[in-house]
Amino acid sequence: MRVDDDLFELDVMTVDDLPGVQVIERYSFPTPWSMRAFLSEITENDCAHYLVIRRKQQVVGYIGVWIILDEGHITNIAVHPAWRRKGLGTRLLTAIFDYAYQRGVRRLTLEVRVSNHGAQSLYEKLGFKRVGIRPGYYLDNNEDAVIMWKELTENETNSETYLGD
Repeated sequence: MRVDDDLFELDVMTVDDLPGVQVIERYSFPTPWSMRAFLSEITENDCAHYLVIRRKQQVVGYIGVWIILDEGHITNIAVHPAWRRKGLGTRLLTAIFDYAYQRGVRRLTLEVRVSNHGAQSLYEKLGFKRVGIRPGYYLDNNEDAVIMWKELTENETNSETYLGD
């Protein structure tokens, strides 16, 4: 079942979104980022840009990217377990493609656990290519990370999508 796009709102993450982001973070990762880490990202890090997707003002997913010159590094993406496998991850990724492209990004990278085959499949479906391995990248269990890159092109972005700063 896919979600009705009209029920969801994409927006730039604000401090008010952080409690909802923290809930999703705890459900999603063995070593979740702290509230302070997210607060620092959205208030102090000029390279960091975060988007949320809300349903009825409730945060149900988020994505972050660091933008440095013409490259972007996706720092994290997560969707609340109740809303997974409904297209929201794809929607967050395509929104960050647009957002980053509008800010001059032409290449995106990310790391993903070697065991996270579902995420790898999604990223590949959206044009990411595997380019290497970071041994022992994840500190919680010393798991390796797959390094993936994607070239952004104007014809795959939606110039109608604008999320202001």
